[in-house]
Amino acid sequence: MTATMDLWPIGNCQVSALVDRNGRFVWGCLPRVDGDPAFSSLLDDRRRGSDGAFGFWEIDLDGCVETQQTYIRNTPVLVTRHVDGDGNAIEVVDFCPRFKRHDRMYRPVAFCRIVRPIAGSPRIRVRLRPSVNWGSAQAERTRGSNHIRYLLDSEAIRLSTSAPVGWIEDERLFRVERTLHFFLGPDESFSDELPASVERMLKNTIDEWRHWVRGLATPVEWQQAVIRSAITLKLCQHEETGAIVAALTTSIPEHANSGRNWDYRYCWIRDAYYTVQALNRLGALDVLEGYLEYLRNIVDNAADGQIQPLYGVGGEATLVEREAEGLDGYRGMGPVRVGNQAYEQIQHDAYGQIILSNAQGFFDQRLFRVGKQADFEALEPIGERAWESYDKPDAGLWELRTKSHVHTYSAAMCWAACDRLANVAGTLGLTEREIFWRDRATAMRAKIEREAWRPETNRMSATFGGDDLDASIIQLLDLRFLEPSDPRFIGTLEAVEKGLRRGSHMLRYAVEDDFGLPHTAFNVCTFWLIEALHATGRYDDARELLEEMLSRCTPAGLLSEDIDPETGELWGNYPQTYSLVGMINSAVLLSKSWNVVR
Repeated sequence: MTATMDLWPIGNCQVSALVDRNGRFVWGCLPRVDGDPAFSSLLDDRRRGSDGAFGFWEIDLDGCVETQQTYIRNTPVLVTRHVDGDGNAIEVVDFCPRFKRHDRMYRPVAFCRIVRPIAGSPRIRVRLRPSVNWGSAQAERTRGSNHIRYLLDSEAIRLSTSAPVGWIEDERLFRVERTLHFFLGPDESFSDELPASVERMLKNTIDEWRHWVRGLATPVEWQQAVIRSAITLKLCQHEETGAIVAALTTSIPEHANSGRNWDYRYCWIRDAYYTVQALNRLGALDVLEGYLEYLRNIVDNAADGQIQPLYGVGGEATLVEREAEGLDGYRGMGPVRVGNQAYEQIQHDAYGQIILSNAQGFFDQRLFRVGKQADFEALEPIGERAWESYDKPDAGLWELRTKSHVHTYSAAMCWAACDRLANVAGTLGLTEREIFWRDRATAMRAKIEREAWRPETNRMSATFGGDDLDASIIQLLDLRFLEPSDPRFIGTLEAVEKGLRRGSHMLRYAVEDDFGLPHTAFNVCTFWLIEALHATGRYDDARELLEEMLSRCTPAGLLSEDIDPETGELWGNYPQTYSLVGMINSAVLLSKSWNVVR
């Protein structure tokens, strides 16, 4: 079944928007990804299609019968072509400006649209209706001589355009006889000539993204999928601070009417670790460097090494969860949640991910800033927390809200924290600290092996004291806790695949949680399975499964968080960094060598 989540992200690492299959902006928050949505109609099902609908930006071709969309190669610049029943056609180019200017990156809170007449005498209607207060109302507007101002809750934004302003304000049909330019951004006068400026922004933005992609070490196979995933992961970084959000959306349910609707527009330490790990494999070190700067500030502000599972993109520690009453949800399946209660949870794996993300900074000589002894010493309190916490109950990586266990994944991540601290101490020549952290890692490993191994079922358990299955335990391979040839890993993989695999997809777990029994598979777990199949010599199975997952991508070449294993329908927040990470890691691992094409 074709994926139904037909949404195309554009952005500039400051703001972003999702464009639907009709070329409408249906989701986009200002002044940054975790702000109030000016484009909120993605989560406003009850008003959809009515005259009073708002929270979108539409450039509609009168009598349109066909729409085609594609990205300009190696960029997040979207081109949408509309054709009417008489063959009249327009092309709409959508992008957010991002390029170097005056030795710094220019990435304004702005969206650009260019409308080009392609054939005949096309007629369009432009409807720009931003929302305020989380979809509760349409933004008020005022008109100037060549612009329209929209009064949002956080700021005013201005639409500057070469189209007739009165026709835009009145939302009337008019003929397109020349290229039209739209710049929706700060409430400031446009000092330069608008069409030339927007065209120059387009060229510079294309050049900037293509230059970035040119530096990626991509595999020879599945190259387009890897490039699109990498670009989109880059869009999930708030470049000003270095934070990496888990997704660009909130409250798309994990399956129909599930109530599993979460706000993912924040920086999870775990998700960001996996993101930089994947992009590092492609050589995108700018993302790592930005994120490490963000992490250093998180560590500096952590009391006694206490780390939360997630933070705001500005490093905010408090992310109070509430429900937005003005929106009824994706396809009417609310609630719409703002904020995330998980910031209050105890998730011990974060200690490992902090240190694993930082560890490369001590070894990689390509970085502008290589880690020093002071950086190592700043990380040691995190290691202390890992040592103190590894065998204590937590909410786990799946963020259970009413249950607490000693999770093997969390314990192994804490072990990895101490193990990598020993490695870092060794490369810095700090012999005593290397021995100190190595001894702790050895003791932790012994206890984890003792408490999690179940000889009677020949597998590692997902929790200490239990005998349960969880897809996360096959990550013991990625953490280098177990080797692929270890009989304990082989037994664990067999058990996980038998218990959690549903056709071509993997569940996180198959037991009831706070919201009942999960109905959808978690896409990154399938990619974890692909990696494990490859590591244990099942190469053909791994390739077949990767091809299957790639066939489930949206027309934009992306994946959301979850998939219905029976219908193939995508669910969950989108685009999901976990899923894109999985595509990159699996493709890099399984691809043939570049030598095959030489």
